[in-house]
Amino acid sequence: MNAFWSLYITVLTLGTLAAMGWLLWANRSGPSDPDDTPPEFDGITEQNNPPPRWWPWLFIATLVFAVTYLLLYPGLGNWRGLLPGYTWLDPHTQTAFADGRQGWSGVHQWEKEQAQARQAYAPLYARFADLPLDAVAADPQALAMGKRLYASHCALCHGADGQGAPGFPNLADDLWRWGGDDAALQSSIRLGRTGVMPPWAAVLGEQGSRDMAAYVLQLSGRTVPEGVTADPAEGAKRYAQACVACHGAEGHGNPLLGAPDLTQARGFINGASFEAVYRSIYDGRMGQMPAQGQIVGDERVKVLAAYIRSLSQPSDPERPAP
Repeated sequence: MNAFWSLYITVLTLGTLAAMGWLLWANRSGPSDPDDTPPEFDGITEQNNPPPRWWPWLFIATLVFAVTYLLLYPGLGNWRGLLPGYTWLDPHTQTAFADGRQGWSGVHQWEKEQAQARQAYAPLYARFADLPLDAVAADPQALAMGKRLYASHCALCHGADGQGAPGFPNLADDLWRWGGDDAALQSSIRLGRTGVMPPWAAVLGEQGSRDMAAYVLQLSGRTVPEGVTADPAEGAKRYAQACVACHGAEGHGNPLLGAPDLTQARGFINGASFEAVYRSIYDGRMGQMPAQGQIVGDERVKVLAAYIRSLSQPSDPERPAP
């Protein structure tokens, strides 16, 4: 904000407060003069009674509060406020705020609270730093922390129980599109993922896409529904030409590319019916897992990953994973 607009806002704000103070003073009222004849209209007499004493004091208190607020916080143009503790993000190392400015602001307060939280929780996260995810998931405290992180950042898409939704993978099974080892799982959370299934309509056409869908159903042990005209054998030929590079010769997928295992119908996040598979081939699909590293912080990614790992592990050792 340039100097003109800063001065304009300052004068306008302080002038308004001064005008309100003058108006309050000018309209103060004392006791009624007994010699005054109160006005009367249609038998109704208007009395000149002063308001309760608390009434003007309430207005005075609001003006005092406004002036105090404007001294402590931004509000007068470029004035940053006198509130202590907002000169540096970290006064010991003189670490500046992200925008390089000083004084209180909502963003600066958030930055300070985040810095204080990182400092308070650093020893706790350091305890989990060198442990594998299974060991972190076995720690009740880490699991509780991961559950809260999951509820805040993941449940909206993947569901409170991790069962997923159309277009969002199920995190409570043993199928991991991008790999389920410790490094891959943490990388998915920290950096995010972008999966692209290109549309094959221009190459295969409608009938070719139906043939391909019939073959994909066959890979997962299913058959084409009655009334559908599609040839799995023809689809197998087209699969060998167009799909092997990503999904593999036997359809087991490729975690490096995020290509799903086509032999597992429960891993089809956009639907496993013939029509859903056909639409995926014909129109293509695109999905994005947003990066969470900068949102939750790198030190929390491992705790969150450990909780997600626990979703795919049965609490009863004798019960198989879903």
